[in-house]
Formats: sequence, structure tokens, C-alpha cells
Amino acid sequence: MKTNEEIKAAIEAAVPGAGVEIINNPSPSAQHSLLLQRETAFAVAQFLRDDAELAFDYLSNVTGVDWLDKEIVEKVKVKKTVTKTVDGVEQQVEETVDETRKHVEPGYLETVYHLYSMAKKHGPLILRLRTANRTDQVELPSFTPIWRSAEFQEREIFDLYGIVYTGHPDLRRILMWEGFKDHPMRKDYVEPDDFEYEPTAHDAVLKRAQEHQAKAASAQNGGAA
Repeated sequence: MKTNEEIKAAIEAAVPGAGVEIINNPSPSAQHSLLLQRETAFAVAQFLRDDAELAFDYLSNVTGVDWLDKEIVEKVKVKKTVTKTVDGVEQQVEETVDETRKHVEPGYLETVYHLYSMAKKHGPLILRLRTANRTDQVELPSFTPIWRSAEFQEREIFDLYGIVYTGHPDLRRILMWEGFKDHPMRKDYVEPDDFEYEPTAHDAVLKRAQEHQAKAASAQNGGAA
């Protein structure tokens, strides 16, 4: 199989403005990936499937990832004017000092695709797509029209992470029921304390439901008084 650098060059030659970025994986697996831009991702995926040399005709799995906001702390050198006493005389002196600065790197949701070629017997090629944020800009293009095996897996990610796949033929919940609120695989998901809806009431669930019911009854009695 061609290297990621060669595949990146082939993509950029075939899809103007593709803007592909190589994401290196420092782990022992060293499975580096290609980060695609949302605007050109569908065209890039079509090229990867249809190119005679690459022929990535099989999508094996699709994974969702939630990246929370991250606080970045860094030390930078800045020049400051300080007052110093030299030979008994106060003087204004410019010095270079270390200053700690903080900023927040906004979070995002990510989809990771693993591609193989059954025809050429090579792979995997790993693709990444990232949303603009985790709140109101969570759309990514669906790859289901290109690889049908993405259909249920994108639905699962939509259900559990909240990524909205534009162009998906049947985007609806697949594990949770319609009407369920929020997305359980989000890192900041908070479980509700009301488990009356739980279809399989295990001991721990029953205990939490009983605690909720006791609180509700206490609040109701207090309100009546």
C-alpha cells in the first residue's frame, strides 16, 4: 500500500482544495491517519474508493470520539520593564521573564473510519473527521452513500455521541429509544436519578430508583405541609 504521504499527495492532486492533514500516532501501533476537511471529505472518500490504485472498497468500522474543551498552560518569555536599584540609584531596566499563560482549546466530536481494499488486499487506511464544536455545529458528511457498511455505525455514533451525519439515508436512534435525551457516550453526560423507565431493573438501578422515589415523596409531603 502507498504511504500516507503518497495517498495525501494523490488526494490533493485529484480533489482541489482537499486540505488533508496527516495525524501521527506516537503509540507502538503507529497507525497514522488522515484528517479530512468537512467540506471536501465526501469527494475525497469517493476518490479513495474509485481510484484504480487505491480501490478502498471496504469500510470495516466507524468509531466516535468526544474531545472536551482543554485548558492549555504554557510558559512564554516576555520583556518587561522593572525597577532596580543599582549603586543606590533606582533605574528602569528591561528584562526577559517567564510568564504563565492559559487559554482554552475548544472541544469537538470526531469520527474515525478504517478502510481496506479487498481488490488490492491492502489497508487499513484511517480517516478522521472533526466537527466544528460540541454544541451547535456537530454536522459531518455521511459516508453511507459511498460505503453501505457505515449506515448502522453512523447511526450508533449519532445516537451515543450526537454527531449529525448529513446525507445519511436513515439517521435515527439505534440503541436508545426515540425521545431519549442527550447522548450517553459524551464524556460530560450525567446519568439521571430517575430510573423508572429502566426496562431491566437490576439491584443497583432499583436502589437508585427507590432513593429517587423517597426524595420525590419527601418533597411532595413538604409541599403539602
